[in-house]
Amino acid sequence: MRLSPFYPHGGIPVPYCDGVTGQSVEGIWQALKVFQDCDVDPAKLEITTMKGLKRTVRRYGPVKGHRTGLQGDRLLPYETARRRIYLPAYRWVLEHRVVDLVERLREKKDVVLLDYTTNGDVADPASPISHAALIQLHIEGRWPREDEDAATIERHD
Repeated sequence: MRLSPFYPHGGIPVPYCDGVTGQSVEGIWQALKVFQDCDVDPAKLEITTMKGLKRTVRRYGPVKGHRTGLQGDRLLPYETARRRIYLPAYRWVLEHRVVDLVERLREKKDVVLLDYTTNGDVADPASPISHAALIQLHIEGRWPREDEDAATIERHD
């Protein structure tokens, strides 16, 4: 449960927001999401219940992108937002809030991590990114690139 992006660890730095923190990775992701009919939602940063975090297209219209911070003037496309918002926030949790669990996983020979999806490819927008796959990549030292130009570079490799 502590490895879930919904878990409220608190103190997670919000990318593009100096000095601003969120309770959960999912709260940060949802807070910076911009819809056709709704801009950022800073209240999502403070949710500690693991519920009420999602913001949906059904309610707010199509997603336009993720804002570069609560006051940012730029919208990031989906893959770039995954790399510049989701990955740094989740990596921070793995490196600062669940180090004990990550080390226990590293010590095991065989581990099965359960998740709703298995997508470990940040560049694949067909399904949500799997936090279980990200944990595996982290443990194996194969964390995806977080820079904005990675999409172009990786498609030409």
